[in-house]
Amino acid sequence: MPRKPTVAAPSSAVVIGGAGFIGSHLVDRLLVDDVTIDVVDDFTTGSLANLAEARARGGRLSIQQLDAAAPELSTLLERRAPEVLYLVRGLGSDARDPLLAVEALAVLVACLEAVRSVSPKSKVVVVLPASQVYGEIPLRDLPVREDHERVPTTVSGIIANSMLEVLAGYRDRHAVEYTALVLPTVYGPRMRPDSNVVAAALAARDNGVEFAIHGDGRQTRDLLWIDDAVDALVRAAGKGGGLALNIGTGVQTNVRDIWRTVGSGAPAANAPKRTHHVSRVALSSARARLHLGWAPFTTVDDGLSRLLG
Repeated sequence: MPRKPTVAAPSSAVVIGGAGFIGSHLVDRLLVDDVTIDVVDDFTTGSLANLAEARARGGRLSIQQLDAAAPELSTLLERRAPEVLYLVRGLGSDARDPLLAVEALAVLVACLEAVRSVSPKSKVVVVLPASQVYGEIPLRDLPVREDHERVPTTVSGIIANSMLEVLAGYRDRHAVEYTALVLPTVYGPRMRPDSNVVAAALAARDNGVEFAIHGDGRQTRDLLWIDDAVDALVRAAGKGGGLALNIGTGVQTNVRDIWRTVGSGAPAANAPKRTHHVSRVALSSARARLHLGWAPFTTVDDGLSRLLG
């Protein structure tokens, strides 16, 4: 597997959602780079178990059980003045509760207000899901670029695009610097079983139950290994100011092929198509290569082999 290039890490960071899947891997990477870290998480979906390796490693790590929209965040930022504030808390799904996306927007505004008020030199780095940002994309336009028309079809998608507008507004009016990373399906250790198609397939295999393929199984996803996603997050601390950047492989992998690999050929159950899920996802990372010096370094075959190994 290609070796990832060396990246200059920030000196200090606050990671909101740091006990979640992506957040905990980011914390692991930042500790390796000797970064002073405050994890902020209310542990609604995050888990202290995800931070077991980070806590065992030691280093300058503090864990705050805190709602990121609470006033205490301003106190923390004023005391720490972090170089970067990472917001890696998810938007949720319309299928579960569209109010979770509204809550995510409220958390973003609270973070931006806190940075503007007490820590104006902190950069904000946010992750957003590609399927919600772009909506349904015609096959001819894949892999999709950042300048493509966005047609969100769910509440979560509308909120995701509103978050991009809010970020731009705070930069224009209050000089709060940001980079937004638009991510596809990120997979790897510590995924929640209900978080994405790879996690669901892995859970079905491990529990010996049938994997449900919704629709015809020809839906595609851009699968991004967790270490590649984290590498982009670290790079975004010092680059890509004022931009929304796609972080993906540009490769489409269909659901049937995912199950064929993960389930080792076991039969799957047919299920109705999920109307809130898009049919195809693949992201062009040309802009990220230009502005972050980032490119994926893990193939789907290598990533799935590592996950299953």
